[in-house]
Amino acid sequence: MPIDLNADAGESYGAWTLGSDAALFPYLSSVNIACGFHAGDSRTILHTLELAAQNNLAIGAHPSFPDRVGFGRRDMNLIPEEIYADVLYQIAALEGMAKTQGLKLHHIKAHGALYNQAARVADTARAIAQAVFDFDKHLPFVGLPHSQLEQAALEFGLPFMAEAFPERAYSPNGQLAPRGMIGSSIHDPDLAAARAVQMAAGRVETINGAILEMPVQTLCIHGDNPNAVQIARAIRAALEQAGIEVRTY
Repeated sequence: MPIDLNADAGESYGAWTLGSDAALFPYLSSVNIACGFHAGDSRTILHTLELAAQNNLAIGAHPSFPDRVGFGRRDMNLIPEEIYADVLYQIAALEGMAKTQGLKLHHIKAHGALYNQAARVADTARAIAQAVFDFDKHLPFVGLPHSQLEQAALEFGLPFMAEAFPERAYSPNGQLAPRGMIGSSIHDPDLAAARAVQMAAGRVETINGAILEMPVQTLCIHGDNPNAVQIARAIRAALEQAGIEVRTY
Protein backbone atom coordinates (compact mmCIF):
# COMPACT_ATOMS: atom_id res chain seq x y z
CA MET A 1 0.00 0.00 0.00
CA PRO A 2 1.14 3.60 -0.50
CA ILE A 3 2.38 5.60 2.47
CA ASP A 4 2.19 9.32 3.19
CA LEU A 5 5.41 10.99 4.38
CA ASN A 6 4.74 14.07 6.49
CA ALA A 7 6.82 16.50 8.54
CA ASP A 8 6.14 19.06 11.22
CA ALA A 9 7.30 22.38 9.79
CA GLY A 10 6.91 26.15 9.79
CA GLU A 11 8.32 26.15 13.31
CA SER A 12 10.52 29.22 13.07
CA TYR A 13 9.47 32.37 14.87
CA GLY A 14 10.36 35.93 13.93
CA ALA A 15 14.14 36.22 13.52
CA TRP A 16 14.64 32.76 15.07
CA THR A 17 14.98 29.95 12.52
CA LEU A 18 14.33 26.28 13.21
CA GLY A 19 14.66 23.50 10.69
CA SER A 20 15.41 23.52 6.95
CA ASP A 21 11.96 23.44 5.39
CA ALA A 22 13.06 24.38 1.86
CA ALA A 23 15.53 21.46 1.78
CA LEU A 24 13.14 19.06 3.53
CA PHE A 25 9.94 19.57 1.53
CA PRO A 26 11.00 17.89 -1.77
CA TYR A 27 11.10 14.50 0.00
CA LEU A 28 7.60 14.75 1.53
CA SER A 29 4.01 14.27 0.40
CA SER A 30 2.37 16.33 3.16
CA VAL A 31 3.30 18.86 5.81
CA ASN A 32 1.91 19.90 9.22
CA ILE A 33 2.21 23.66 9.68
CA ALA A 34 2.60 25.28 13.10
CA CYS A 35 -0.25 27.69 13.78
CA GLY A 36 1.44 30.20 16.09
CA PHE A 37 0.80 28.70 19.52
CA HIS A 38 4.05 26.72 19.92
CA ALA A 39 5.95 28.20 16.97
CA GLY A 40 5.29 30.01 13.74
CA ASP A 41 4.17 33.57 13.16
CA SER A 42 2.15 35.16 10.38
CA ARG A 43 5.08 35.61 7.99
CA THR A 44 6.48 32.15 8.74
CA ILE A 45 3.08 30.57 8.13
CA LEU A 46 2.69 32.38 4.83
CA HIS A 47 6.19 31.44 3.68
CA THR A 48 5.63 27.80 4.67
CA LEU A 49 2.37 27.69 2.73
CA GLU A 50 4.17 29.08 -0.32
CA LEU A 51 6.88 26.42 -0.01
CA ALA A 52 4.25 23.70 0.35
CA ALA A 53 2.48 24.91 -2.80
CA GLN A 54 5.75 24.96 -4.74
CA ASN A 55 6.39 21.33 -3.75
CA ASN A 56 2.79 20.16 -4.33
CA LEU A 57 2.38 19.09 -0.72
CA ALA A 58 -0.89 18.48 1.07
CA ILE A 59 -1.11 20.84 4.04
CA GLY A 60 -2.32 20.17 7.54
CA ALA A 61 -2.87 22.36 10.59
CA HIS A 62 -0.58 21.57 13.52
CA PRO A 63 -2.32 23.05 16.60
CA SER A 64 -0.71 22.89 20.02
CA PHE A 65 -0.98 24.02 23.61
CA PRO A 66 -0.35 27.78 23.96
CA ASP A 67 3.29 27.33 24.99
CA ARG A 68 5.89 29.07 22.82
CA VAL A 69 8.54 29.04 25.57
CA GLY A 70 8.27 25.26 25.91
CA PHE A 71 7.78 24.69 22.16
CA GLY A 72 4.47 23.02 22.95
CA ARG A 73 6.21 20.06 24.55
CA ARG A 74 5.11 20.65 28.15
CA ASP A 75 1.88 19.21 29.47
CA MET A 76 -0.77 21.79 30.33
CA ASN A 77 -3.77 21.17 32.54
CA LEU A 78 -6.46 22.84 30.41
CA ILE A 79 -10.15 22.10 30.59
CA PRO A 80 -11.73 20.59 27.44
CA GLU A 81 -13.47 23.86 26.58
CA GLU A 82 -10.12 25.65 26.47
CA ILE A 83 -8.55 22.95 24.31
CA TYR A 84 -11.53 23.03 21.96
CA ALA A 85 -11.34 26.82 21.53
CA ASP A 86 -7.56 26.87 21.11
CA VAL A 87 -7.60 24.13 18.47
CA LEU A 88 -10.52 25.68 16.58
CA TYR A 89 -8.78 29.08 16.58
CA GLN A 90 -5.56 27.63 15.17
CA ILE A 91 -7.27 25.60 12.46
CA ALA A 92 -9.30 28.59 11.35
CA ALA A 93 -6.24 30.86 11.23
CA LEU A 94 -4.26 28.46 9.04
CA GLU A 95 -7.20 27.78 6.74
CA GLY A 96 -7.73 31.52 6.29
CA MET A 97 -4.12 32.08 5.27
CA ALA A 98 -4.10 28.98 3.06
CA LYS A 99 -7.01 30.36 1.04
CA THR A 100 -4.87 33.31 -0.05
CA GLN A 101 -2.50 30.80 -1.67
CA GLY A 102 -5.29 28.83 -3.33
CA LEU A 103 -4.78 25.98 -0.86
CA LYS A 104 -7.17 23.94 1.28
CA LEU A 105 -6.51 22.06 4.48
CA HIS A 106 -5.98 18.35 3.96
CA HIS A 107 -5.73 17.13 7.58
CA ILE A 108 -5.38 18.11 11.25
CA LYS A 109 -2.61 16.86 13.50
CA ALA A 110 -2.01 18.04 17.06
CA HIS A 111 1.52 18.91 18.15
CA GLY A 112 3.81 17.75 20.93
CA ALA A 113 2.36 17.53 24.42
CA LEU A 114 -1.17 18.09 23.13
CA TYR A 115 -0.81 15.14 20.75
CA ASN A 116 0.66 12.88 23.44
CA GLN A 117 -1.89 13.90 26.05
CA ALA A 118 -4.72 13.31 23.60
CA ALA A 119 -3.35 9.86 22.82
CA ARG A 120 -3.82 8.97 26.51
CA VAL A 121 -6.66 11.17 27.80
CA ALA A 122 -10.13 10.72 26.33
CA ASP A 123 -11.40 14.22 27.25
CA THR A 124 -8.45 15.89 25.50
CA ALA A 125 -8.89 13.75 22.40
CA ARG A 126 -12.63 14.48 22.29
CA ALA A 127 -12.06 18.23 22.64
CA ILE A 128 -9.73 18.18 19.62
CA ALA A 129 -12.08 15.94 17.64
CA GLN A 130 -15.02 18.23 18.44
CA ALA A 131 -13.09 21.23 17.10
CA VAL A 132 -12.17 19.37 13.91
CA PHE A 133 -15.73 18.12 13.47
CA ASP A 134 -17.25 21.57 13.97
CA PHE A 135 -14.79 23.12 11.52
CA ASP A 136 -14.99 20.45 8.79
CA LYS A 137 -16.18 16.93 9.53
CA HIS A 138 -14.52 15.67 6.36
CA LEU A 139 -10.97 16.60 7.41
CA PRO A 140 -8.79 13.59 8.28
CA PHE A 141 -7.62 13.46 11.88
CA VAL A 142 -4.02 12.24 12.33
CA GLY A 143 -2.89 10.35 15.43
CA LEU A 144 -1.34 7.29 17.04
CA PRO A 145 -3.15 4.06 16.21
CA HIS A 146 -4.97 2.24 19.04
CA SER A 147 -5.05 5.50 21.05
CA GLN A 148 -7.70 7.83 22.44
CA LEU A 149 -7.12 9.96 19.34
CA GLU A 150 -8.31 7.14 17.14
CA GLN A 151 -11.24 6.41 19.46
CA ALA A 152 -12.31 10.06 19.38
CA ALA A 153 -12.16 10.12 15.59
CA LEU A 154 -14.40 7.05 15.49
CA GLU A 155 -16.87 8.60 17.94
CA PHE A 156 -17.18 11.77 15.82
CA GLY A 157 -17.14 9.95 12.49
CA LEU A 158 -13.95 11.69 11.38
CA PRO A 159 -11.62 10.09 8.84
CA PHE A 160 -8.56 8.85 10.74
CA MET A 161 -4.97 8.59 9.51
CA ALA A 162 -2.85 6.37 11.75
CA GLU A 163 0.69 7.67 12.13
CA ALA A 164 4.11 6.29 13.06
CA PHE A 165 7.44 8.01 13.76
CA PRO A 166 10.58 6.43 12.24
CA GLU A 167 12.89 8.78 14.16
CA ARG A 168 11.28 8.36 17.57
CA ALA A 169 11.50 5.40 19.94
CA TYR A 170 8.38 3.62 21.23
CA SER A 171 7.51 2.44 24.72
CA PRO A 172 6.29 -1.15 25.12
CA ASN A 173 2.68 0.12 25.35
CA GLY A 174 2.85 1.60 21.84
CA GLN A 175 3.12 5.21 23.01
CA LEU A 176 6.08 7.40 22.04
CA ALA A 177 8.96 7.15 24.51
CA PRO A 178 9.32 10.32 26.63
CA ARG A 179 11.74 12.78 25.07
CA GLY A 180 13.84 12.87 28.23
CA MET A 181 14.60 9.16 27.91
CA ILE A 182 17.99 8.19 26.46
CA GLY A 183 17.51 6.92 22.92
CA SER A 184 14.03 8.44 22.54
CA SER A 185 15.09 10.33 19.39
CA ILE A 186 16.84 8.70 16.44
CA HIS A 187 19.36 10.73 14.43
CA ASP A 188 20.86 8.00 12.22
CA PRO A 189 19.29 8.31 8.73
CA ASP A 190 19.92 4.66 7.84
CA LEU A 191 18.30 3.40 11.04
CA ALA A 192 15.32 5.72 10.56
CA ALA A 193 14.96 4.52 6.95
CA ALA A 194 14.96 0.86 8.00
CA ARG A 195 12.34 1.60 10.64
CA ALA A 196 10.23 3.48 8.08
CA VAL A 197 10.08 0.47 5.77
CA GLN A 198 9.14 -1.74 8.73
CA MET A 199 6.44 0.73 9.80
CA ALA A 200 5.01 0.96 6.29
CA ALA A 201 4.50 -2.80 6.57
CA GLY A 202 2.52 -2.28 9.78
CA ARG A 203 5.14 -3.19 12.37
CA VAL A 204 6.78 -1.02 15.03
CA GLU A 205 9.76 -2.06 17.13
CA THR A 206 9.66 -0.82 20.72
CA ILE A 207 12.58 0.40 22.78
CA ASN A 208 12.86 -3.04 24.44
CA GLY A 209 12.96 -4.89 21.09
CA ALA A 210 9.35 -6.10 20.97
CA ILE A 211 7.46 -5.88 17.67
CA LEU A 212 3.95 -4.39 17.72
CA GLU A 213 1.43 -4.79 14.91
CA MET A 214 0.50 -1.21 14.04
CA PRO A 215 -0.93 -0.55 10.56
CA VAL A 216 -0.38 3.10 9.58
CA GLN A 217 -1.08 5.36 6.62
CA THR A 218 1.44 8.13 7.31
CA LEU A 219 4.98 8.48 8.66
CA CYS A 220 6.23 11.62 10.40
CA ILE A 221 9.61 13.34 10.42
CA HIS A 222 10.17 16.10 12.97
CA GLY A 223 11.46 19.21 11.23
CA ASP A 224 13.47 20.19 14.32
CA ASN A 225 15.49 16.96 14.22
CA PRO A 226 19.02 18.18 13.37
CA ASN A 227 19.28 15.46 10.70
CA ALA A 228 15.75 15.90 9.35
CA VAL A 229 16.76 16.46 5.72
CA GLN A 230 19.16 13.51 5.65
CA ILE A 231 16.57 11.33 7.39
CA ALA A 232 13.84 12.33 4.93
CA ARG A 233 16.10 11.65 1.96
CA ALA A 234 17.06 8.22 3.31
CA ILE A 235 13.46 7.29 4.16
CA ARG A 236 12.13 8.34 0.77
CA ALA A 237 14.84 6.33 -1.01
CA ALA A 238 14.31 3.25 1.18
CA LEU A 239 10.54 3.28 0.72
CA GLU A 240 10.80 3.61 -3.04
CA GLN A 241 13.47 0.91 -3.20
CA ALA A 242 11.07 -1.36 -1.28
CA GLY A 243 8.39 -0.68 -3.91
CA ILE A 244 6.27 1.49 -1.58
CA GLU A 245 4.70 4.49 -3.27
CA VAL A 246 5.01 7.74 -1.32
CA ARG A 247 1.89 9.84 -1.70
CA THR A 248 -0.83 11.41 0.35
CA TYR A 249 -4.34 10.01 0.71
